[in-house]
Amino acid sequence: MEITKIVGWLVFSFGILIILLTLRSSYYIFTGEVPPPEIFVFESKAPKEVSSKGQGGLEEQFREIVSQQLKEVLPVEALSDTLFKSLNLLVWSLGAGIFIFGGAQIAGLGIKLIKK
Repeated sequence: MEITKIVGWLVFSFGILIILLTLRSSYYIFTGEVPPPEIFVFESKAPKEVSSKGQGGLEEQFREIVSQQLKEVLPVEALSDTLFKSLNLLVWSLGAGIFIFGGAQIAGLGIKLIKK
């Protein structure tokens, strides 16, 4: 009977420890002290060199000019960087929620063992 209470307290403490460590990590991530884990990474593409041979070269030059003008109006790198940071924070939030839920379940098992 006494051993189940000891095991119950250990399991309960482990569940609470999981919850506290997750909350501490989330606090540091959302205050900006630690960057979130990078699940989604933005890789910028280097511009291709344009050849000026024949009609195909003119089309490529036109595409390059249009893409440069669009980049000036709407910087893709800034938009993508913000999007990927938001996705990384969302993934961290979902993972933290799963850890907190799991810690609560483990702590609940510990409470059941203590009550026996």
